[in-house]
Amino acid sequence: MAAASTDSIPSVNKAWVYSEYGKAADVLKLDPNVPVPEIKEDQVLIKVVAAALNPVDYKRMFGYFKATDSSLPTVPGYDVAGVVVKVGSQVTKFKVGDEVYGDLNEKALENPTRFGSLAEYTAAAERVLALKPQNLSFVEAASLPLAIETAYEGLERTEFSAGKSILVLGGAGGVGTHVVQLAKHVFGASKVAATASTRKLELLRSLGADLAVDYTKEKYEELPEKFDVVYDTVGESDRAVKAVKEGGKVVTIVPGPVAAAAFIFILTSTGTILEKLKPYLESGKVKPVLDPTSPYPFSKTVEAFAYLETSRATGKVVVHPIP
Repeated sequence: MAAASTDSIPSVNKAWVYSEYGKAADVLKLDPNVPVPEIKEDQVLIKVVAAALNPVDYKRMFGYFKATDSSLPTVPGYDVAGVVVKVGSQVTKFKVGDEVYGDLNEKALENPTRFGSLAEYTAAAERVLALKPQNLSFVEAASLPLAIETAYEGLERTEFSAGKSILVLGGAGGVGTHVVQLAKHVFGASKVAATASTRKLELLRSLGADLAVDYTKEKYEELPEKFDVVYDTVGESDRAVKAVKEGGKVVTIVPGPVAAAAFIFILTSTGTILEKLKPYLESGKVKPVLDPTSPYPFSKTVEAFAYLETSRATGKVVVHPIP
């Protein structure tokens, strides 16, 4: 995609906006006159090509994080892939015309940006972005940042390493698909087990799972073997602690009550993880996983949220093209 000149950047753009908290179907509206964000010295302005949706987007829209949220009205969207059209005076890594991707919010729940990625243009700090791998489409790249960074940081926090075993709860979801791949192909797991519903078991195997557990038919905490790490992406830490070895670790990414033997973390977004994983993405060892319904057109963003809210998505839900 050709880069825009500064003269061609409009003052307003089309964006999805909510001015009160609630379900997307009730509060999310398309506004053709949202101001294009002004960039700070350490930021770039991106012409958005694709944006991915995450559960944190609709939970934020529901008002779950009011206490630490930015003020309304809000343009949702954490994940972005697009083209740099303007750079701040302190930016050194990127130039106009670069194809970039990233998670816009360094701290997911602490004063996240009011102008997210579900717009024609968005601003992002240089430190949260990376150059898009050449072999990935914008849609594929947009699907990655928040999910793959969360997967990676969680594995690092459990001190996961070669030769260890892991059980991934929710292995077919946005984060889970990356935990399976990273554990197997980047960290060198001795065994990867993962849970999913019956129709998604083959996907788990294709991503590198040695054992695909159908949670509709068996209880993973009753498996004869226990694991060095249990990575909980679904909010079942009370059951997860029964599947871990003595001295092992249980990590969860779902806010709420957490079992005493487990710990929770919230991602700190950084482009450094994306840069570190670039060789694995370019070689195809680690792949984006898109829900079969993706990409949704920009005009169907509300429908995309409604689908994501069902918790039935496989991999990631992406909106493209924008607008």
